[in-house]
Amino acid sequence: MEAFHHHEGRMVPLDRANVDTDQIIPKQFLKRIERYGFGPFLFYDWKRNEPDFVLNRPEYQGASVLLAGQNFGCGSSREHAPWALEDAGFRAVIAPGFADIFRNNCLKIGLLPVQLPEPSVRWLMELATEDPATAVTVDLEAQTITAAGFTERFDVDPFARECLLNGWDAVALSLHHVDAIATYEAQRASWLPRVT
Repeated sequence: MEAFHHHEGRMVPLDRANVDTDQIIPKQFLKRIERYGFGPFLFYDWKRNEPDFVLNRPEYQGASVLLAGQNFGCGSSREHAPWALEDAGFRAVIAPGFADIFRNNCLKIGLLPVQLPEPSVRWLMELATEDPATAVTVDLEAQTITAAGFTERFDVDPFARECLLNGWDAVALSLHHVDAIATYEAQRASWLPRVT
């Protein structure tokens, strides 16, 4: 995955709480086996049924930081939800709270979920609503969010932070142990099954 150190981009204020993964990426689009190609279907029903939906507005096109309400990513554990967000160009999601599985799925692919207090998220939403060109800087190294005179520190799991900073997904992590894996495989009994 792509390493995440810091990112500067415009914000999209999705002022809704309890946004579930079926709204993020509806079930009819889960037939793909690749991790890519889900972006066009992000928030599909809302985009189609609500002409004034925030992601339909031209002033928010190309924004790369999503602001959301409490309990973002609730519902099913589908990993396609973070895939769709990433494929649509988002690098970070800032919200007062996330569903645990959604948060973990984000961290596994390099999409940074940032939890801030609700008043802070509300302030960022107001900034993005008043001026959609307002940029925010998400700095994982310093663990800070900065925008138009606003600065706030955020917490992130130290192991997840190290993986993001280095661009280590699960495969990259296992490759750190390639020598130990090779040693183990060489010492295994010959009658045990092998993958070739």
